[in-house]
Amino acid sequence: MGSEEVKVVSFWVSPFGKRVEWALKLKGIEYEYIEEDIFNKSNLLLQLNPVQKKVPVLVHAHKPIPESFIILQYIDETWKQYPLLPQYPYQRALVHFWADFGERKLLNPSWVAMCSSGEDKEEALKVAREAMEKIEEEIKGKKFFGGDNIGYLDLALGWISYWLPVFEEVGSMQIMDPLKFPATAAWITNFLSHPVIKDNLPPRDNMLVYFHSRRKALSSSFKGWFKV
Repeated sequence: MGSEEVKVVSFWVSPFGKRVEWALKLKGIEYEYIEEDIFNKSNLLLQLNPVQKKVPVLVHAHKPIPESFIILQYIDETWKQYPLLPQYPYQRALVHFWADFGERKLLNPSWVAMCSSGEDKEEALKVAREAMEKIEEEIKGKKFFGGDNIGYLDLALGWISYWLPVFEEVGSMQIMDPLKFPATAAWITNFLSHPVIKDNLPPRDNMLVYFHSRRKALSSSFKGWFKV
């Protein structure tokens, strides 16, 4: 089942798409990358993901799978080498809990804080920093969230290592204080040092330009919370 053609439809700066690529590379799965213009969506994307019309989409054996977390689980169940999820159900459930937590309580508020100002920004920063405290406790004493090797949760939270510093610079703010969160800072170093990760990151200078433009486009009309 695992030998059919694999394609990834994504956008160059999407942390959600990078999760998928990282997982495939960790497992040694070759794939074709298809760049999508998310501001002028192609017929291909609309055909592959007609419900959400979002990237990333994994195509395996001509069957499309959307949503990065669902794709990660599909990849892990399809290709057994280099397991990403723990063996036991309770541990897997905790991984899914923390992945969802990172999305709702850290990624979304960090994006809001980057794009907003005033009370909206302060409230979002408060939520994000509180989430960082919880994540710090979870990574203490570990090299990776997955133990000795990068696992599902490392991929789910991998954006913290590379995208969050860009959000912080663009939004003139600090969420990940390495002095307050030394275990997370050590994890970031370990994560970014892994060959699969460090060789598959978007150019930082281009990211700064892109996210500055997104902040400018969104900040004037920003009212309340929204998702990436």
